[in-house]
Amino acid sequence: MIDFVRIPEEKIKLFKADPRIQKKIEELCECKLGLNEKDQEVQVDCDDGLRMLKIKDVVKAFGRGFTTDEALYLLDDEYYLEIIDITDFVGKDKERVKTMKGRLIGSEGNTKKTIEKDTNCKTAIYGKTITVIGKWDEVKAAKVVIERLLSGSKHSTVYRMLEERRMLEERKKTKA
Repeated sequence: MIDFVRIPEEKIKLFKADPRIQKKIEELCECKLGLNEKDQEVQVDCDDGLRMLKIKDVVKAFGRGFTTDEALYLLDDEYYLEIIDITDFVGKDKERVKTMKGRLIGSEGNTKKTIEKDTNCKTAIYGKTITVIGKWDEVKAAKVVIERLLSGSKHSTVYRMLEERRMLEERKKTKA
């Protein structure tokens, strides 16, 4: 079974420049990858349909800015990939997209770090998207927080939400 995943040109070049990336994904995923620079696509050849979906997510995550090792978390059934398009919240105005990326990153990267720490997810901000990798409930929590920021909520409100979530999780752990 063959399918294609479109990723940015610079990520295709990175694949091509370092063959170890492609080899590592092929070995761990038990698949064959091919690069089509002209169409900015990665060809995925795999016999198992479910594995094909996972491999496509791994390639998408790599294309959205995650390291190979971070993207490979998606081979685990417990991990999930969520891609949030910033233009869905602010339109196609490049300056608004840039401003929202700044809101998501925060001063010295603090907002991004806080979201990652308090939801136990990895995030990547690339182009017009923010991408999240983590376990289902954690990705869901990160998505809510990110969407709140993109919708204009104050950082203090979002930080309070994250703090309440973290305290609830700690209470659950102590009861167990």
